[in-house]
Amino acid sequence: MVVKRKGPTHRQRQAVATRVQIGDAARELFARDGYVATTIAAISAAADIPAPTIYSAMGSKAKILQDIASRSSSMVDIDERTRVAREDPDPAHGLRLAARIQRLQYKDMYDVIDAYQQAARSDPDMLQALQWVLRRRHDAFRQHVAAIRKHLSPEVTADRAIDLYLALVLPEIYRTLVLERGWTSEQYEDWLTQQLVAQLLGKCADGPSV
Repeated sequence: MVVKRKGPTHRQRQAVATRVQIGDAARELFARDGYVATTIAAISAAADIPAPTIYSAMGSKAKILQDIASRSSSMVDIDERTRVAREDPDPAHGLRLAARIQRLQYKDMYDVIDAYQQAARSDPDMLQALQWVLRRRHDAFRQHVAAIRKHLSPEVTADRAIDLYLALVLPEIYRTLVLERGWTSEQYEDWLTQQLVAQLLGKCADGPSV
């Protein structure tokens, strides 16, 4: 009788560990030196992994960044949190949950988002990848606005609500308030909640996040 192996093999676990080691080293370098200035040679030295192994495991610097983004976003569980926010029966609380998603995403992934923006300026493939991410983001906001459309302030159309939503959650705002001005991420979440509720629903948001 042959017993089938359950779960990943030792070689597969090693491959995953190697990718994580490469990604962690690259992420630190991207944040410190910038995406463009970071080379595979630098990643190799920081990760203590030969450059040929990095090329074999990941393919390119762009693929490394994409792998980092994929692992980071799965930890935040953005899709499920977005669904819960969209389906909340209280539109103001749903917008608070949406603000919380942005806070968690930026707190855990701002450096990755910044690296994507840097990469898109010099790499057409990364520009295309970033545009795909932004389209998904826009679609998620559009679905949320559609779900609360009957609660929108009378003077706010669905298109305008999406425009306001997109403007308020720009990463540059998070960078200015939290990374440059010293706000806590929780203060950012409260501010974003207040703005979303006021601008889209014409109401005042409830108390601070809990």
